[in-house]
Amino acid sequence: MTELLSDIVNLQEQLDAAERDARLLMQNLSDERGCWRAEADSWSVAQCLDHLATANEVYLSAMKGPAIRARTAGQMRRRPALPGFVGRWFVKKMEPSLKESFKMKAPRKIKPDSSSLLADAFDRFLRSQNEIRDYIRDNADLDLAAIRFPNPLVPGIRFSIATGLHVISAHERRHLRQAWGVRRAAEAR
Repeated sequence: MTELLSDIVNLQEQLDAAERDARLLMQNLSDERGCWRAEADSWSVAQCLDHLATANEVYLSAMKGPAIRARTAGQMRRRPALPGFVGRWFVKKMEPSLKESFKMKAPRKIKPDSSSLLADAFDRFLRSQNEIRDYIRDNADLDLAAIRFPNPLVPGIRFSIATGLHVISAHERRHLRQAWGVRRAAEAR
């Protein structure tokens, strides 16, 4: 597939926007402020980035096998890579909101490392972004809206790969917003 379709371009643009936001977040951010936490049970900027990198890796790992099997079975693109009704609901719940009414604890599998160093967490985040971009590019010709994978964080739930990719983007927006809040609090103290 030489020319990417608008839904695939949109997924790539969401990743690009998150990366630009993360790069802005990191500008002139000292290690001390990047690792600062408002309270013992809250996250630092480094932990937010570490959490995103880990979640991206876990989701991507869960989506790889189904894509390989779908390619072998010839399950090629028939529709845009968009979430269905339930998938859209889940993506919407992951989006950051002004009131942050939908808070959830991170599953143990993707809890951030409490000793995350800022530069290491940022590098891991950037690597995960590149791996997702490669995955999207390499699988854009598959029917991502139909191929399902087991949600690695919610047992018994299956998502389309399209939903998984949109969840990743919404999750990134949510925690980058959180990281900006932490940075502002660290700079204000």
